[in-house]
Amino acid sequence: MRIYAPESNVLKALSGTGIGLLMDVGNGALPGLASDPSAAAAWVKANVQPYPGVSFRYIAVGNEVVTDTFPPSNGVFADLDYMGPILDFLASTGAPLLVNVYPYFAYKGDPQNIKFNYATFAPGTSVNDDGNGLTYTNLFDAMVDSIYAALEDAETPGVKVVVSESGWPSDGGFGATAQNARAYNQGLINHVGGGTPKGSGPLETYMFAMFNENEKKGDPTENHFGLFNPDKSAAYSIRF
Repeated sequence: MRIYAPESNVLKALSGTGIGLLMDVGNGALPGLASDPSAAAAWVKANVQPYPGVSFRYIAVGNEVVTDTFPPSNGVFADLDYMGPILDFLASTGAPLLVNVYPYFAYKGDPQNIKFNYATFAPGTSVNDDGNGLTYTNLFDAMVDSIYAALEDAETPGVKVVVSESGWPSDGGFGATAQNARAYNQGLINHVGGGTPKGSGPLETYMFAMFNENEKKGDPTENHFGLFNPDKSAAYSIRF
């Protein structure tokens, strides 16, 4: 499970459940924590240590890595001068790189060239990457493998990749229906245990999101990524 800032009520509810938690620092807190180690220590003391019963897996201190993702073998980080020291730190500590992977937005942006079946794990489409000799049957794998290629380009191939967000909206925009959201998210659940063509083994993945956010501002699709509605009813059926 992932939450995007410390929430005392949520942390108390998760205590003792054994549910692994990825918790974001929150963008508003980042500048102060980055510039002052004592502030970072105080943040941990206030938001982590009081909850010994919570199974914290990761604390996220940033969001969204931008790379060139097509073909996958061409993956590079947009600003390696900035990313390089971060990747070196991750490699030295064994911490993973958290990435958000959204085939929906790629499909929405280029439906003429990206087939719906390819974006939603449905059979019938394959794309060959001459750069790495691998064949891709879905866009999710291609996007993740572009991250692996970018890590190799940055000379940090041993850094683990965790997909910290992926999902498909059920309303609010192009291609956003409950049927399509179910197809993608069920396909994601069924698929990630087998890894990607380039990355072997299960791929730790967090689905976005648990609830639709009816009060969220911005693009209408942003309100409809949830598996459940605000009243806790299911937005559509899905199997874990």
